Amino acid sequence: MRPGRHAPAWLTHVLRLRRAPVPRTAMVRGALSAGPLLGAGIAAGHPGPGVLAALGAMLAGVNDRPGTRRKGLVHIGPPAAAGALGLLVGALVADSTGRWTAVPVLFLVGWVSGALSARGAGWSAAALQMLVTTAIGMGMPLAGPAWLKALCFLSGAGWLVLLRLSLRTPRSRDTTRWSGEREAVAAVFDALADALEALGGPGAQGARRGLVAAQQQAEEALCLMRLLPWPGRWPGRAESHRLAARFGAAVALCEAGIALLWEGRAAPDGVADGPRRLAAAVRTGGPAGALPSPRPDTVARLAFDRAVLAAAVTFDRTTAGTPAPRPEPSPDTRRGAGAYSGLRPGLFAPAGREYGLRVALCVSVTAAVALLLHEDHWYWLPATAAFLVKPDMGPLFSRVVNRFAGTVAGVIAFVALTAPGGSGRPLVVAAVVVAGALLPLSTRHFAFQTAVITVLVLSFVHTAGDTEAAASRLLETFLACALVLLVGHLPLSADPGVRVGHRFAVTLRCTERYLRHVLDAPDPAGAAHRADARGLALRAATYRALAEARAAAETASAELPGPFGGRRRDWPAVTVSAELVVDAATACALRVENGVPRPSSAEVERVTSALSLLAEALEDGHRVRRPAPGPGPRDCRSLRDVMTQLHGIHRLTTAGLPGPPAACPLSPS
Repeated sequence: MRPGRHAPAWLTHVLRLRRAPVPRTAMVRGALSAGPLLGAGIAAGHPGPGVLAALGAMLAGVNDRPGTRRKGLVHIGPPAAAGALGLLVGALVADSTGRWTAVPVLFLVGWVSGALSARGAGWSAAALQMLVTTAIGMGMPLAGPAWLKALCFLSGAGWLVLLRLSLRTPRSRDTTRWSGEREAVAAVFDALADALEALGGPGAQGARRGLVAAQQQAEEALCLMRLLPWPGRWPGRAESHRLAARFGAAVALCEAGIALLWEGRAAPDGVADGPRRLAAAVRTGGPAGALPSPRPDTVARLAFDRAVLAAAVTFDRTTAGTPAPRPEPSPDTRRGAGAYSGLRPGLFAPAGREYGLRVALCVSVTAAVALLLHEDHWYWLPATAAFLVKPDMGPLFSRVVNRFAGTVAGVIAFVALTAPGGSGRPLVVAAVVVAGALLPLSTRHFAFQTAVITVLVLSFVHTAGDTEAAASRLLETFLACALVLLVGHLPLSADPGVRVGHRFAVTLRCTERYLRHVLDAPDPAGAAHRADARGLALRAATYRALAEARAAAETASAELPGPFGGRRRDWPAVTVSAELVVDAATACALRVENGVPRPSSAEVERVTSALSLLAEALEDGHRVRRPAPGPGPRDCRSLRDVMTQLHGIHRLTTAGLPGPPAACPLSPS
């Protein structure tokens, strides 16, 4: 490769490794989940139910992510219920219809699964599990009625939930069950300190992303704390109110911190000490202590210093041992999530149709090929296709390469683990225990995860009676990879601009709602109106949509060049512009709250209309052809920045599209 040239993203992504701490407790849960269930079924003389229970525990383990216990319930529970439903449907179809009925059934389930996956990460996990278990229910012959199979599967997932609730994390700083929520709130202050230390440097944008991610994780943890209260020994509502009040102080500080990042000036020494001390106080439950002196030389610094002083008052009032604070209005994530959910694509929206069609085609075509090759145990091809076609697992080419490499490694590992005992089931159970322990660690790389899952599935089918499955899995995986590469790049089902454009459209619409809410308030009560729960929830929804858009853009930029190579977009540049749009909107709201003159209604309408127009164009995949609604804002720097970045997004997303040139209505004049 010539100097100065870099390998393409679609090639380097194959070897990309995700860094994360070693999940020791999750590995213990993995070792105690599928293996003991499979062993219990074998020991009881009923290997079929044991296989299904172990399968439920394995798929639940794939969704066993770091976080609080409540988050674990949410991550594991809905996908497990969807998997049980899929297994029930698949078993009923297999028991009552012919073999080839599986093809149209999987097409329908695949289309629904793909369309639901476009709605977000939680929907995607549940939809994938439903699709995979539907294929398993039709293609894995096991004795017993359909309802019993679904119940065994659900019991395996329930066993992992019990392990999740009972095993504590060794790294927890306190022994109460509030430790996860406390750590999540403390992580917000730590991330804010990291962002302040990065001000004015090359790592500022990355630190801001970490700050927003920490805030979203804490919001989710506290929202689940309210929705899923634990019975039994609890400190009561007082601790919940204290933690919520301290998180409210963190939200105000984060907003001011984002405004500082938007200004782009390096912060004076010692500014990050305040958030560090606040983080330590959250973990101990004590007061914040002495905080840095205020130095308000800009509007953003003034807002930040006010937020620090307000946080100090809140922490003194919520110190452990003091009377329980009175509940205050706090960021209501449910309202923001509700507004955001209303903007997600439905089953018939362009993004849902595009992904649903691709999943349906891939799964049904691979099912037809599998039925031609096998009488029984034909589920491997469509199940492999279901995993391969998911865009939130990475670019398609990277998934295909890693899936095949991981399958080869998994087959070799299974043969090596079970060869000494031939068909001995104790060694198979031991292989499941080892692979189950490695499953949480394997999320660092898709090939590693595929190898671990391959060992687990081969162990299950070996126990179910298919003792010659290892060799055929290599051929079937190769066929699935080839078919998914072919079908996944068909012109009617592979335009990443539809999926990614929708994500950015949702971000711009959330930004528009946020700006209208904070700028349409009449003076002099504008600041109080802006600081209500709805405004904070709308801002949280905006950053949540931005995070999903960024993830989709990173995946699209690493896709293999295909039929849309001539229309590839510079999605990373679009991401940067979208981040600046959202940050400028946050800065505008904060500046208005702190005394900067409110922009005129004409300027507000100019910016919000431009946001709406560009969101509509990104949603539909067309140029923006409407005339520009008057001159741009001149007296509000943050709104001018919004218009400038919208102009850049318009230029990046419409260049090269077919059709006559259109005048850009987003001129940053």
